[in-house]
Amino acid sequence: MQFPHNGRRLNYSKVATAIFLLVGFQCGLTVASDSGEKTIASGERLVHNLDCNVCHTPKILTPRGPQPDPSRLLSGYPADEKIPPVPEEVIGTTGWGGVFNNDLTAWAGPWGVSFGTNLTPDDDTGIGGWTEEMFVEAMRTGTHQEEGRPFLPPMPTYSRLSDEELNAIFAYLRSIKPIRNTVPTALPPPSVQKEE
Repeated sequence: MQFPHNGRRLNYSKVATAIFLLVGFQCGLTVASDSGEKTIASGERLVHNLDCNVCHTPKILTPRGPQPDPSRLLSGYPADEKIPPVPEEVIGTTGWGGVFNNDLTAWAGPWGVSFGTNLTPDDDTGIGGWTEEMFVEAMRTGTHQEEGRPFLPPMPTYSRLSDEELNAIFAYLRSIKPIRNTVPTALPPPSVQKEE
């Protein structure tokens, strides 16, 4: 249907179609945004429930004891922290043994010393360069991008989490503040260090 308007003919069906498409597009963006926010919130809950902050966030001392430092959330073992010596008499391959540093970001045992990695989206020192597929594969297999060393204790693999859950965790990790923090490379067991 066309009606004259200021000397021009206005095609109301085209105008109505354009308005309908514009509103539909806006609604689609809102739904996608809501969906993305829900995915991130779900990932945050999973990170909290899986206690990722225990090993991957430096701690601050509070009246309630050590608590995750919100300014260094999931940034891993602090690069500027001196690696404490491992008491040799505590660690052994035939018995109990295992110690951790004061903020639980470094763990020592018969496997050597492992460090909580930087899970922030920093491109150089965190997972900023990772794709969702790389993250899911690492979490399922316990290896870093199929070419690095396996995850060391106490880090488990999460092979029983669904793709949806792992994708939500990745979305959350991509949403937090990137923190530049180069975590040290894992150290071999004391017996291997002596041989070198």
